[in-house]
Amino acid sequence: MTRRELISLSALPLLSQERVLPTAPVSIRKCLSYNEDFFEIFGQMFDEIGGLPKLVRHKTVTIKLNLTGSPGLRYQGKALGVTHYSHPKHVMAMTALLDRAGAKRIRFVESAWGTAGPLAEYLLDSGWPVRQMASAGKNVEFLNTNALGGFAKRYVRMKVPHGGWIFPSFEFNEIYAQTDVMMSMAKLKNHDTCGVTLAMKNLFGCTPASIYGNDSGVDDPNEAPTSGRNEICHDGKRQPSKIAAGELNPTSPRESTYRMPRIAVEVVAARPIDIAFLDGIETMTGGEGPWIDPRHGTFQGLGLAKPGLLVLGTNPVTTDTVGTALMGYDPRAVKGKAPFHRCDNMLLLAEEAGIGTANLKKIEVIGGKIEDLRFKFPMSL
Repeated sequence: MTRRELISLSALPLLSQERVLPTAPVSIRKCLSYNEDFFEIFGQMFDEIGGLPKLVRHKTVTIKLNLTGSPGLRYQGKALGVTHYSHPKHVMAMTALLDRAGAKRIRFVESAWGTAGPLAEYLLDSGWPVRQMASAGKNVEFLNTNALGGFAKRYVRMKVPHGGWIFPSFEFNEIYAQTDVMMSMAKLKNHDTCGVTLAMKNLFGCTPASIYGNDSGVDDPNEAPTSGRNEICHDGKRQPSKIAAGELNPTSPRESTYRMPRIAVEVVAARPIDIAFLDGIETMTGGEGPWIDPRHGTFQGLGLAKPGLLVLGTNPVTTDTVGTALMGYDPRAVKGKAPFHRCDNMLLLAEEAGIGTANLKKIEVIGGKIEDLRFKFPMSL
């Protein structure tokens, strides 16, 4: 046996133990306006990543919208869909496309800010043409999952497969368990406590405020929540309602920049994403919504941008990794480097949880080159 053969043989046990993380292709597009034919564009993007019918035919598709913050909070008077909300034109096109692909039921969901009322009313307050959207498919529903909402009978516990860092499981509205295909429709944005908010962070809104909200009941869920989840999820000042599992370690760090990246990954691990979509045609920079106070060190203050980008994939980690790179950031940046100045890197945590790879070299990007389409978001605090 030669020396080279001996060295090669001795390396085999190490190579066999190398962790292989899930990956999936990601489609990207340059798109400069909300007046394009999104039915056609989305159809082409789905074709590039394997086709839509085989994903959704005869299945219930649940789409988590990004409607963070009250409809009354607008940035510089702009329409919500061009700053920090999902855009209604994308919802309309996606509905028609899913319907044509044979989806059995299409459910648009969100834990609407500060209310357990009908999501359709919340969307009307946001300026959305709800009736027109509902008619874009044969079986379309709009459901508020902030509580049971009158359409669900129970909460369902979904466990975090890798055990979790903060919570071992979450209580969700039962419709999330009745879902065959989970889609996250997110904006391409910065985030105050997570650096970026893309497809994975968007799913944090699946947690019902009736259990995880500031005013949730301790012994029983509050079926009429009126506030956010800061005290339980961001700051760890109290535990969720007793219906849910408490924290794994109540003495762990109470900083939101430690907790929120981990909780966001835990939610996605418990309720996996099957389709991840990022809208970066127009968006905000410097934070996730108009309520962010630039004096508190959130990048270089808030602003508006037109990156002109669309991103689509079937793995949330690979999709968010490509999205982060398109924002001009290193997806593998460690805490202390942009955009993760004050927080842990959610993408690397998702890798640790085994959800997907954040290594661009292992992700097939279709439809354009990242270096050609990159739009630089704020780099410093």
